[in-house]
Amino acid sequence: MARSRKRLGEILKEWGLVTDDQIREALEQQKQSGKRLGECLVALGACSDVDVVKALALQFDMEYVDLDVVSISHDVFELIPENIIQEYTVLPLSRERNKLKVAITDPLDLETIDALRFRLNMEVETALAPRKKVLQVINSYTSDVEASEVDTMMQEFTEAFEASGGGQAGEAGASEGDDAPIIRLVTLMITEAVRMRASDIHIEPMAEKLRVRYRIDGRCEERDPPPKRLQGAIISRIKIMSGMAIEEKRLPQDGRIRMKLEGQDLDFRVSSLPAYHGESMVLRILRKESVQVGLGALGFSTGDYEVFLRVIRRPNGIFLVTGPTGSGKTTTLYSALDELNRPDRKIITAEDPVEYNISGINQVQVRESIGLTFAAILRAMLRQAPNIILVGEIRDLETAEIAVQAALTGHLVFSTLHTNDAPSALTRLIDMGVKPFLVASSIQAVMAQRLVRVLCDECKGPDDNVDLPLLRTMGLTEEQISRATFMKPVGCDRCHGSGFYGRVGVFEVMVMNNELREMAFQQRPLNELRKGARAFGMRTLMDDGLAMAMSGVTSLEEVLGHATRDIGAALEATS
Repeated sequence: MARSRKRLGEILKEWGLVTDDQIREALEQQKQSGKRLGECLVALGACSDVDVVKALALQFDMEYVDLDVVSISHDVFELIPENIIQEYTVLPLSRERNKLKVAITDPLDLETIDALRFRLNMEVETALAPRKKVLQVINSYTSDVEASEVDTMMQEFTEAFEASGGGQAGEAGASEGDDAPIIRLVTLMITEAVRMRASDIHIEPMAEKLRVRYRIDGRCEERDPPPKRLQGAIISRIKIMSGMAIEEKRLPQDGRIRMKLEGQDLDFRVSSLPAYHGESMVLRILRKESVQVGLGALGFSTGDYEVFLRVIRRPNGIFLVTGPTGSGKTTTLYSALDELNRPDRKIITAEDPVEYNISGINQVQVRESIGLTFAAILRAMLRQAPNIILVGEIRDLETAEIAVQAALTGHLVFSTLHTNDAPSALTRLIDMGVKPFLVASSIQAVMAQRLVRVLCDECKGPDDNVDLPLLRTMGLTEEQISRATFMKPVGCDRCHGSGFYGRVGVFEVMVMNNELREMAFQQRPLNELRKGARAFGMRTLMDDGLAMAMSGVTSLEEVLGHATRDIGAALEATS
């Protein structure tokens, strides 16, 4: 009789990595999202993806390979054509006669194994490795080739331009589709940005050059620019890909590109803006997995995470997320909706634009040109009998008042507001014209957030030059300072010399209570609201950021750079 296979949850539980409660929560999430149990456990922060892959290797009686300690020669890597490596996300490890050992990421993907055997005409032996690690190794082996290809394409097309007489020929070629070099060049540029984890690609015509920058972890990094003479052809190619009118150069345009790269289905939101030296192009890279990371991976402290869960599970009221553009508000709200997305709940969103499509949620695109504004959509939403409403942004009094009425009539409303901290949201709504008693009665909680860069695990080092007087001024005791582990960025190949790899949220959660509602109703000054919120347990952005810096997750300078405006409040509260 065949031996029954242990379940993944049982293995992880035996290893002491997860609890019964976490398994039950992950199983519930699995029913709703359709994801695999391991993905749900990682999203909840119960264990790491490495733990899951090791457990899967034991479950399916496969070898687990640690790619951090395995050395792969270029000769072995070249045994599989790069297009097959990219298509199937496999990594050749070693070869013995006619048997090739490869690392795969899914033990149940038998089709990939059969396809490899057929296409390579070799016996294939498999080992299991985490998907992120496999992609990281693939990128490290192909990055040098990628850079040389970009250089070759630029040289090729420059020569073609010189032979054809310059810019007009290039633009015509781009529109006629007979210029393979420029097509490849733009594709390679986009691929490089995706591999470098960029969120945006900026192509900006300058007087003497065409500047190309990638926004990585919130910071723009300049790349080697293509020749200025390629400007027209590159912009025309991007317009073709995104469905824009090539001939229109006087007005801004918006477009969208859909591509499959690195095994991911990616969307690019494209914007063109006529500038003095030519049209500036920005490609916003939209990764669906970036808004499905799970609440546990957003960076909440234990206390704030529990408060956040309690707030979003309330039956009615308004929950606001505040912060500047690029602070992760969309990711937080989508993660909350993903947590609440159940068959027994109806969720409708009004967004400008709809960036990510989420199964099971009714999403509506704002189109102000035809009168389909946030307020108009919100009024129509209420006739659809929803349980939960998301309004992309409260921009005006009309939208704010309808959101308040929706909250007071039994709906849970999520929205965003541009304020620097959580207490400021109350005064902002009142300044808009919302009556103070409506603000006081409808708002359940406000959360301000920022994104700070995470120090690269492979190169960060101790920071021995911390400004101790500043820390003392901010209220830290000598004991807290002595127990802290301050780290600083160093720089390595993994983080491209920046010293940072990825970002994490810093949060300030203000939950309304009777005292704060009374203060809002009486329109008390902002500094009194802030002091009151802190007195009732609110951790400020600075408090949360300092805790991360003290534990070595990020640097002190990074925290000060993103929560500087909160220093005054911190000093005031401790004075």
